[in-house]
Amino acid sequence: MSRKKISTTIYITPEQNELLHLLHSRTKVPVAVYIREGIDLVLKKYEDSLPGQRTLEAAAANPAASRTSKK
Repeated sequence: MSRKKISTTIYITPEQNELLHLLHSRTKVPVAVYIREGIDLVLKKYEDSLPGQRTLEAAAANPAASRTSKK
């Protein structure tokens, strides 16, 4: 089941465009899918900087980030 998508505009380099379209021509996977996968990778990489509840695994991996300083 596909989730609703929101349209947005991005700017990429001509080289990125060429490579994405070459990848699409070889795999038949839409370029938009690759762009969304790239966004997911960035969000995963920087998830510690995003608001929200942390998982137990993330808290165990970085216990200092779990503590709040009180002054």
